[in-house]
Amino acid sequence: MASLTRPRYLPMTLAAATIAVTCMVAAVPPGDAAKAGTAGRQAKPTVVLIHGAWADTSSWDGEVSLLRKAGYTVRAIGNPLQNLTTDAQTVRDFLKSIKGPIVLAGHSYGGSVITNAAQGVSNVKALVYVDAAAPAVGETTGQLSGPTSVLTKKPPSDLYDAVPYANAPSKASALYLKENVFVTKFASSVPHEQAVNLWATQRAATTVAFQTPSKYAAWKTIPSWYFISSGDQIITPDSEKKMARRANSKVTIYNGGSHLTLVSDPAAVTKVIRAAISSVK
Repeated sequence: MASLTRPRYLPMTLAAATIAVTCMVAAVPPGDAAKAGTAGRQAKPTVVLIHGAWADTSSWDGEVSLLRKAGYTVRAIGNPLQNLTTDAQTVRDFLKSIKGPIVLAGHSYGGSVITNAAQGVSNVKALVYVDAAAPAVGETTGQLSGPTSVLTKKPPSDLYDAVPYANAPSKASALYLKENVFVTKFASSVPHEQAVNLWATQRAATTVAFQTPSKYAAWKTIPSWYFISSGDQIITPDSEKKMARRANSKVTIYNGGSHLTLVSDPAAVTKVIRAAISSVK
């Protein structure tokens, strides 16, 4: 398992830098410079980020900013949070619109979505699970939180505000996390005021989304990376480690954090995404 350490950078003198640049320029014939630059850009994978339940695309804002500054094309797209099968189809259709290699990352329930959406999309070259579920065929997301998860230990009435929604199947509800659960369990690593704002703007996930069996397990054929926060109280580290082992994922354990480490420390999550990017040839 990898651990997160700050990289060390060696200083380069101005003269050395000038020599290096001169050599690089001389190595590429003038007529081929533009072509070589274009080829380099085309070789970079597109990073697609899928958010989880009780969140939206803004949960990836930090990672999007860091990856774009590093020169990558990044897309964080909306996850319907309605039904695992149809949510995955929505993402799969988007993936098919992208040319070139893709690194696909999912947070929380978004991990279940990428596990299904990547199936049959040949240009998805790497999967990244961020405090996420990675179901096997037949498993539901709701089964994977772990026995010590707050979602398992507390009764639903203590966890959620359940409300009806249009065209819902029988007995289905849209679930909103209660404020105290969101702030103290879901987002405990996020500053309090920011956590309250995130609670106020959360998107509901349906009961159906958590109860839909997974149809595919793309991690069986696509290399995967797993970012696990030791402080996650929603999908427990023990549950994530088991899923990572069976997927043969490259694992990074983050000391502390919460289920929203992607918000509180996007640099740490980005480091793992960039490791996956580096594997794409």
